[in-house]
Amino acid sequence: MPGFILFYIKYVDKFNYFVGRIAMYGIFIMVSILLWSSISKTFFMPSLWTLESAQFAMAAYYILGGAYAIQLKANVRMDLFYGNWSIKKRAWMDIFTAFFLIFFLFVLLYGGLESLLYSFEYGQRTSSAWRPLIWPIKAVMCVGFIMMILQAISEFFKDIAVIRGVEIK
Repeated sequence: MPGFILFYIKYVDKFNYFVGRIAMYGIFIMVSILLWSSISKTFFMPSLWTLESAQFAMAAYYILGGAYAIQLKANVRMDLFYGNWSIKKRAWMDIFTAFFLIFFLFVLLYGGLESLLYSFEYGQRTSSAWRPLIWPIKAVMCVGFIMMILQAISEFFKDIAVIRGVEIK
């Protein structure tokens, strides 16, 4: 494999691994917010910000962990046939499906960027009593889509290496 591809794989994988390991602790942030929501509703005045904050934390957790899930091959597969195939046949199927994944992620990114620009332009807020700005979570989503695209391309290169019999470390 050419050196720039090995460089790309190494650094995209490192970056997405790092972000994914940090993002996985986002579940604790969401649980903490929901715990505070329950406590404040029971003993104090209910907080206006808890529901949307928990939703934003969950969205960030899910989207920023997407590239990490692709890297670990933790995404859903149809194992009925796939599990019985040889490693090279799996790599061929992964290469074939990678085009659809990358296309889908680019469509999501395009829609996310359009929505992000709209949010910036009009100062879009939620319709709740708290009314937080929406652009920060939309920006996180766009970053997550970019990370997933980069990781899908990395996995594509790794599958090509498997077919060619090249070991990547």
